[in-house]
Formats: sequence, structure tokens, C-alpha cells
Amino acid sequence: MLVDVHIDELATPALVVESSLLDRNLDEMARALPGSRCRPHVKAHKCTALARLQAERGHTAFTCATVAEVEGMARAGLGDDVLLANEVVDVGRLAAAVATGARVTVAVDSAETVAAAVAGGVREVVIDVNVGLPRCGCAPADAGHLAELARSNSLAVRGVMGYEGHAVGIEDRDARVAETDRAMALLAQAHGDAGGELITAGGTGTYDINGVATEIQAGSYALMDTAYGKLGLPFALALSIVATVVSVAPDWAVADCGLKALGMDHGNPTIPGAAVWFCSDEHVTFAPDQPLRVGDRVRVLPAHIDPTVAYHAAMHVVDGDEVVETWPVDLRGW
Repeated sequence: MLVDVHIDELATPALVVESSLLDRNLDEMARALPGSRCRPHVKAHKCTALARLQAERGHTAFTCATVAEVEGMARAGLGDDVLLANEVVDVGRLAAAVATGARVTVAVDSAETVAAAVAGGVREVVIDVNVGLPRCGCAPADAGHLAELARSNSLAVRGVMGYEGHAVGIEDRDARVAETDRAMALLAQAHGDAGGELITAGGTGTYDINGVATEIQAGSYALMDTAYGKLGLPFALALSIVATVVSVAPDWAVADCGLKALGMDHGNPTIPGAAVWFCSDEHVTFAPDQPLRVGDRVRVLPAHIDPTVAYHAAMHVVDGDEVVETWPVDLRGW
């Protein structure tokens, strides 16, 4: 939606995106991983307007975390090749996703999830492999057997998936490379047994060091956060939250951006020119370098972009202090 308002007119807390920095990030990834080399993960921004900008730069295959994201991408005409990179056993929801007409590939890691894919009318799967992150995924040695089971149930096995999520945020690059190499050796082993054209893996923190994956599921690079900002990547912090100072004291100030507006699992947010003390439900308490007054605006930089965006119904695209567009965060929810 096109708008013409000043940033100070926004009700706070307000999610804002610097258009020039967003463009820079999208262009950099398109240069580094052109076309099918990157399968952007929409869970990071949950916004089809932003996904459309990724598609315009050649990234037309997408990764989704939820069935709702798949459905939303299909409604937006962005369902040419969508990977649902999580296990799903709700047959009805899988059938609804398939009914959108999108090309839907689903991750499976067990006989039960294979059966759910078949019952839901899914035609294509990837074998999800545990490469070191204790979450979903079969043992690497089981990938071949699971692929055989899928094929015996008339599913096309497109390849394997393994997320090195335990490696993507390691600040020391050498350690990040070493852990990624260990994880991808397991995935390569599994791919040798399972077959298929895809080895899908990776994230923003390993996009330039994962040499095994045929496609990288990076998502955070588009907007970025302070956790990834510590890694020295060529992506700028394009997203922040505009908050209003609602109280001041001699040694601290309080703004209206708290736990219900921020993903906090990666730590406190950052406020440039201030030391953040703590967040409570609706407030952030911080010590500013320079005195502030009630009514002043501050920018809050989140430590984790994905859950932060999911708290907000819209993101405002800004050029300097002018809001040029407002995009719905239309892939929220489940």
C-alpha cells in the first residue's frame, strides 16, 4: 500500500524498513547466489511484498516454515516452487496447501510423515536429515531407507535437506566453517544414499561457506538483526522498530517497545547511542548517552528478526524520514 506520511506520524511501536538498505541486501544476495542457488526462507520476513522483490531478482523458489506461509505464497502468485521445510502430520492442511495449485515439496523424516504426505496428496518430498542440530531430521544412515519408502509410495524424492542451525550463528568464522563442514559431510553422505537433484541447506550465517548445498535457504539477510550483524556479513541492518520515549529519569529512559514487540531469544535489542538495561511487557528501559525528553523517538534494533516481524501486522518502508509504502505482514500465524 502506498502512503505519504512522516515517520513521526506512525503509531508506535512501528516496524520500519529502510528501502535503500533492503535493496542493497537483496542485490548482494542475488549477486552472491544467483537464481536457483538461493531459496529464500520467508519465515524471516513473512511478507509477500518483500518476497516479490526477491523473485524479481531471480530468486523464484522459496522456503516456508508453515502451511499458512505456503498458502499465502500461492495466493500471491509466488508458488512456482515452494519447499515446506518442516514436518507436517496434519493431512487436511497438507491437502489444502496442495489444492492451491502451488508446486509444494514437503520435508519428511519418518514413516509417519511420509504417510501424511501421501494422504495429503503431496507429490514431492525431500528427506530431512539431522546434521547436528537436535531438532527434526532422520539419522544420516537412515536417509536412503526413507527415500526408498517414499518412492515406494509414489512420491518423487527431490533430494535431501539438512539445516546447520547450530553453526550459522557462531561468531568465529573459522569455527563456523569447521562446524558447517562437519554438518555438510553428513548431508553429503545422506544424499549419496537418498539421491535426487537437491541438497538444500544453509542460512544467512553460512551462505558463503556452505560448498555442499546446491541451494541455500537464507532468510534473515534481507532485513538482518544484531545477532547476525556480529558476523561481519555484507548485509546491513535494514529493519528497526520506532519507539516513543514515555518516561525519563535522571539515569534512564523508557520507550514503548517491549517483549510483545521484540524477539528476545537472542538477547536484548540495541538502541544506538544508549545502553539497554532490560525489556518488560510493553517497555524497554535504557540509559541514553544524551538526555531525552518524553515524546522523543528512538530506533530499536532487534537481536532476532524472525520472531520480531511475526509480532507486527505491518512493516513500513521508509526513505529517510518519509514512509513510502506499508506492507502487510501477511504470512503471520499458522
